[in-house]
Amino acid sequence: MAGDVIIRKAAPDDAGDIQAMIAALARDVDGPAHVLSVEDVKRHGFGDAPDFRALIAECGGEIIGLALYFPEFSTWRGKRGVYLQDIYVKPEARGRGVGEKLIAQLAREAKAMGAVYLRLAVDRDNLEGARFYKRLRFTEVERDRIFKLDGDAFDAFAETE
Repeated sequence: MAGDVIIRKAAPDDAGDIQAMIAALARDVDGPAHVLSVEDVKRHGFGDAPDFRALIAECGGEIIGLALYFPEFSTWRGKRGVYLQDIYVKPEARGRGVGEKLIAQLAREAKAMGAVYLRLAVDRDNLEGARFYKRLRFTEVERDRIFKLDGDAFDAFAETE
């Protein structure tokens, strides 16, 4: 894996690699056995109104990393932000600053979109990831707790009147 790392916007042709990296990330963090399909990536990540955007890290023509994100809005700040949903660097490319380059490019793109912050969540057991983000000067928000309404509970609640 020789050469410089290039960060670029994802294209529809990257859908298979994006799906494969998200599946690898899920395996790494004991996530779900099933993740989105290649068709899901194409349908939701590209087109006139994509649900998410992605940056790709490439080296020597090989895709080695991914940052998948979407815009958000903070009512407390009255400002735009960006939520980094998934970041993944292939094991053989780790330790080369690829994750930092992905996040730096994301920060530049977020700023160009009018965003004033980046936000992300780290798995409670991912101490290495937490140290990485702290090294990049992310701060941990102690008061926040994440809740979700999902599956049958979501369906049941959506049907209440």
